[in-house]
Amino acid sequence: MSSVAKKIQEQQIQEQQRSVQTVIVRKMKISFGEMILICALALAIAFLGTKVISNQAAIYKTNKSIQMTNHSIDEQTRLNVDLKEQVSELSTYERIWKKAADLGLKLNENNVKVVQE
Repeated sequence: MSSVAKKIQEQQIQEQQRSVQTVIVRKMKISFGEMILICALALAIAFLGTKVISNQAAIYKTNKSIQMTNHSIDEQTRLNVDLKEQVSELSTYERIWKKAADLGLKLNENNVKVVQE
């Protein structure tokens, strides 16, 4: 019986060795073509990210320029309105007559000519 038991034991050892040998853990390797594709994708993402940021910076500069131009237009409009008010105040007939009288001018009806169209 010892030879039968020995044979059974050897068979069990061989089966264990076979089962151990058949279980092989394989590491996933990335091929050269896949590596090139991954690098190309990373470069494309970096390029597009840089492009988006530069476009945003250009948009910001343009918006800032537009706001500054609008501000200067508003300021100039305000100045024009103030100057128009000054012109209307300074061109009243009473003021003109007073200034003429101060300078020694007198109204002489004989020197006035009426122009008709």
